Amino acid sequence: MEQHLADLLPTFDMPPALLGAVQYALAPGGKRLRPMLVLLSAEAVGGVRDDAMDAAAAIELVHNFSLVHDDLPAMDDDSMRRGRPTLHVQSGEAMAILAGDMMLSLAFEVLNRNVDPERASRLTRELAQATGCMIGGQVLDTVGSEWTDSAAALEAIHRRKTGALIRACCRMGGICGSADDRQFEALTQYGESIGLMFQIVDDLLDVTRSSEEIGKTAGKDVEAGKLTYPGLYGIAASRQAVESLRESAERAAGSLGGAARPLTELADRLATRTR
Repeated sequence: MEQHLADLLPTFDMPPALLGAVQYALAPGGKRLRPMLVLLSAEAVGGVRDDAMDAAAAIELVHNFSLVHDDLPAMDDDSMRRGRPTLHVQSGEAMAILAGDMMLSLAFEVLNRNVDPERASRLTRELAQATGCMIGGQVLDTVGSEWTDSAAALEAIHRRKTGALIRACCRMGGICGSADDRQFEALTQYGESIGLMFQIVDDLLDVTRSSEEIGKTAGKDVEAGKLTYPGLYGIAASRQAVESLRESAERAAGSLGGAARPLTELADRLATRTR
């Protein structure tokens, strides 16, 4: 995936400064979870990894666009990402905004190359819907929720801001792998389970680990008064929720047979990650 992204970016026409900013935002150091999910989901239903590489790259571009904008002073105002300065600290706010815009545009261009029109249409719709849902979740997280029930608000934020894109990864992998209806539903259930689980683990790491350990500023959600699972339910109950979602994800992956074993193993790793 790293090589695919490195080879891909210079093929697009953009000013050198913008290319450098996009490359900085996409540089190795992240988990690459989302493209990994696309590739493993395609293989889990009998597809070929090469057929899913562009879809995996597209979703990583969208993810990094969201991180660059999320770090801006007008939003989370973070100065560190993946253990180094965030893009707006490195290159200025204007370039960070423009690089984020460029990554979003590139994602859909990449998604529609070298693929038949029907599949391109399905992939484009899936990614567009997930991106809109993610942005809606960021709105709820940043400027306040429309729910008066804190528990409902928290789940809505997490399922939209983080879960929607992770769910889309699995579904896009299924599309690339020509999944049948049963397989597609299993991938959807898997994605929904690990999407929420991933964010709950993030919430736990934010209050139990240092900035050096997680590679970004720890404790910011608490300081900002944001809704989190540990804040609402406590650490012990949050860990129980992680375990329940891990089991749900593993059941869904298990229904796909031996080819989905890497998805089962990944769910276990995500449940116990330390950064």
